[in-house]
Amino acid sequence: MAPGDCVGPPPARVRLGRAPAMRALAGLWVLGLLTCCYLSWGHGWEDEQEGAQQAQAGDTPQPGTTATSQPHLIFILADDQGFRDVGYHGSEIRTPTLDRLAAEGVKLENYYVQPICTPSRSQFITGKYQIHTGLQHSIIRPTQPNCLPLDNATLPQKLKEAGYATHMVGKWHLGFYRSECMPTRRGFDTFFGSLLGSGDYYTHYKCDSPGMCGYDLYENDHAAWDHDSGMYSTQMYTQRVQKILASHDPGKPLFLYIAYQAVHSPLQAPGRYLEHYRSITNINRRRYAAMLSCLDEAVSNVTLALKTHGFYNNSIIIYSSDNGGQPTAGGSNWPLRGSKGTYWEGGIRAVGFVHSPLLKNRGTVCRELVHITDWYPTLVSLAEGRIDEDVQLDGYDVWETISEGLRSPRVDILYNIDPIYPRARNGSWAAGYGIWNTAVQSAVRVQHWKLLTGNPGYSDWVPPQAFSNLGPSRWHSERVSLSTGKSVWLFNITADPYERVDLSGRYPGVVRQLLRRLSQFNRTAVPVRYPPRDPRSNPRLNGGVWGPWYKEDSKKKKPRKSKAGRKQKESKRKKKPQDAGSVPRCHLGARHG
Repeated sequence: MAPGDCVGPPPARVRLGRAPAMRALAGLWVLGLLTCCYLSWGHGWEDEQEGAQQAQAGDTPQPGTTATSQPHLIFILADDQGFRDVGYHGSEIRTPTLDRLAAEGVKLENYYVQPICTPSRSQFITGKYQIHTGLQHSIIRPTQPNCLPLDNATLPQKLKEAGYATHMVGKWHLGFYRSECMPTRRGFDTFFGSLLGSGDYYTHYKCDSPGMCGYDLYENDHAAWDHDSGMYSTQMYTQRVQKILASHDPGKPLFLYIAYQAVHSPLQAPGRYLEHYRSITNINRRRYAAMLSCLDEAVSNVTLALKTHGFYNNSIIIYSSDNGGQPTAGGSNWPLRGSKGTYWEGGIRAVGFVHSPLLKNRGTVCRELVHITDWYPTLVSLAEGRIDEDVQLDGYDVWETISEGLRSPRVDILYNIDPIYPRARNGSWAAGYGIWNTAVQSAVRVQHWKLLTGNPGYSDWVPPQAFSNLGPSRWHSERVSLSTGKSVWLFNITADPYERVDLSGRYPGVVRQLLRRLSQFNRTAVPVRYPPRDPRSNPRLNGGVWGPWYKEDSKKKKPRKSKAGRKQKESKRKKKPQDAGSVPRCHLGARHG
């Protein structure tokens, strides 16, 4: 499918202001959404616009050194942004910066991520599906002795090998129970941000459960007490990005991973931004909109900093959400089905675009299949790096697809196979033609066809009027309940992107083919890593801070060797946390809760 021209609306002016944060959550559903409203500092919006125009005209100060042939790579990851929640998808939320950057670049309109945080981030940084890293189930929780497997070479590690400076700002959420799991031990020169999946935007505290609360803001490997002035996280993260760009030589290649909190819960936004959305009566939607406007403004300031400090002309900016939006917390995926945490399109089809002067076909739309695992080989290739031949990646180099409009090398996507997720009561081997146990939660796409089995998750379509304070009755007409006995669904996503017409009964041959593909994928799966909580993780035992708590027993002083001592040592080895949570790959005959 050839991409077509796409022209977005002109950028609109956004007013800046400071006001106290509104922290109280209201509404029937107390699900917050992170927002990062970020204020400009040191100059007004008019000055910023003028600076951006000068940069576009070529008046940006240029470095005295020779520019590197390797492009600067800027990856911006939003959190929980819904598919509809961008201006160019018809949202009532104003996103002039995202609209302009996307319109001047390449919009990715067949782009997929994972339905929740950790899986998307792990696949971005390893180029591998969850079944190949052991992270098939849920997220990495703060109290679990678990992290991204240490034997996986990460994207920043490969870019460092290619000569890049690597910096991360924002949300990690890939585990931290051992110091070896920290971002600075996984390839980043510097890290400034949070380790957990969510937290207060101002205080940077997080409670995982009663009595399990702690501080979560890090400067490299230590709590960032000295760098915390109670600033709203998006403003704080963007200031750090500006500082990095101001101090780095544009003649040397840079990888900058900016993983904003926004617009994940809790729903917090500087009050001034709420004033722009008084017409939105639903309080969660209004706060979400304010957060997203702040995020849009933050991206504007990052782009301006790239221009001001001489990076822009040799930069590739990639923007992506990590999963779909959560309607009960203000996000909208309309007209797609489902939400965050599900394998319906609303959970996995994401807002995404690439903006760069280095693109050959700018101002276009890419409708070819692209997945978040593809960024790993694409960016390593752009960096003139090397991927070892014995490394089996699930991603593809899609730069020519995006930049030149060529066909995508990708023809299928394994969304996931989760052997731990509660199984569908009515699933069976018989429903899967003896090929697959349809009680197991799984989802796969092959070309135009998408197959789901087990329990795919919340399956409603939530139209815009659902956010009225008139209540949920307005969207009962769009609500559906899973058919009794149903455990297999088939859709032609190209013809039916909203998943309205289940074709599993009409095309049993296609169902069989996709079930066989699932079975093939499952044979390559590694055991699931999902260990129980470890009480040693409690921040109270770590100075009130969330951080690494596990230390190897072998590092302790040992008494003189004896037979009893050797047996004790062997017993301790068996209790290593990384082994404790391993679950065998999906054995389809067994049932789980």
